[in-house]
Amino acid sequence: MTTNLRYMTMALFAAAAITGCKRDEEDTLVPPPPANEEEVITTMILTFDGQAGAADKELRFTDADGDGGGVPVFELDTLQAASNYNVSIILLNETVSPIDTISNEVLEEGVDHQFFFQPTDANITFAYSDADANGNPIGLQTTMASGTASVGSLKVTLRHEPDKTAAGVASGDITNAAGETDIEVTFPVVIE
Repeated sequence: MTTNLRYMTMALFAAAAITGCKRDEEDTLVPPPPANEEEVITTMILTFDGQAGAADKELRFTDADGDGGGVPVFELDTLQAASNYNVSIILLNETVSPIDTISNEVLEEGVDHQFFFQPTDANITFAYSDADANGNPIGLQTTMASGTASVGSLKVTLRHEPDKTAAGVASGDITNAAGETDIEVTFPVVIE
């Protein structure tokens, strides 16, 4: 009986050890997948397609090293007073080869993105011309109208995961948009 008890005790310890080893293998921590890193945006181009005789114009912002220490460069055309424009936005990452067109990704993920336009002292108004799958604005395509001659600025902000149903957001008011800012550029604007 004592021998049987010894064998049974040893068998139980062996079974516990084997089970314990298997459990350790099953409980091995698997590292989480890498976080979805934000895209690098080095360039924002606003292309103004003039309507009814207005000349085509362009506002360009380039920060060659992304959010690094280099000074950004602006290339700016003067907008015509009392003119209408169809405006498109192109975002680029020029730190890679070939150049990555980030605006294509913004369009593909339109429900998660929206541009906001905030003029200061520049007589310019805008209206969204595009929409995401839910019928909410994205802002890659807009119409803009310039008023009388003025000098000011136009802040362009791209928000990731804004609350597009919040008060005023669909009409371009950033106040209640929330979300995270992917890029924000304040363009000097001259209207003559």
